[in-house]
Amino acid sequence: MHQVYPQTAMILAAGRGQRMQPLTEHTPKPLLPVGNKPLITWQIERIATAGIRQIVINHAWLGDQLIQTLGDGARWGVQIRYSAEPPETGLETGGGIRQALPLLGDQPFLVLNADVWCDLPLNQLGLPAGDLAHLVLVPNPTHHPEGDFHLDPSGRVTKQTKPRYTYSGIGVYHPDLFHDLPAGTYPLAPILRQTITTGKLSGRCYTGDWFDIGTPQRLATLRQHPAVN
Repeated sequence: MHQVYPQTAMILAAGRGQRMQPLTEHTPKPLLPVGNKPLITWQIERIATAGIRQIVINHAWLGDQLIQTLGDGARWGVQIRYSAEPPETGLETGGGIRQALPLLGDQPFLVLNADVWCDLPLNQLGLPAGDLAHLVLVPNPTHHPEGDFHLDPSGRVTKQTKPRYTYSGIGVYHPDLFHDLPAGTYPLAPILRQTITTGKLSGRCYTGDWFDIGTPQRLATLRQHPAVN
């Protein structure tokens, strides 16, 4: 099946990181150190390795620190642009992508949550022709045993009573998925569940290394991983 490989990526970095306090009281979660560099730098490096040169980063809480630390992206051979959101609240995942559409262009783009660490080669990810989104799913972790989605043998994301997989925070999206949505604050998950009904949501299961850095304990676990040391 023909796929379109993204030339632009968005890193969702506007979350407040409430569950990470006190670590995030004075530092935005994407800048917490993992190995010898900030967590978000691992994302930027993987995007650059995939050959993607345009990156959009949204920010809210302590967003100026992100801009000061990352700059224009030149040191990684990429161009970083920023989408500012209300500092105290942000726009959540769906609203954040919707606001950033003018920076993302009219072709499919890659989206990554800033608080995940995954060794999946991003150059493998494209959007199959006719789809509105393609999700990277992972086996349900212990902290999210109920899962998010079901994946059928043909690679279609479907609704089932017991989802087998969790959304990894990594996906490829077509801008048409967001164009008709209003400006505002709302999550991404309901948009994806609605898209299932159109038959235009595909996915793949990744069983390699993936960490969702949602608590200080999970951050500590990642910091012990051989790949970051």
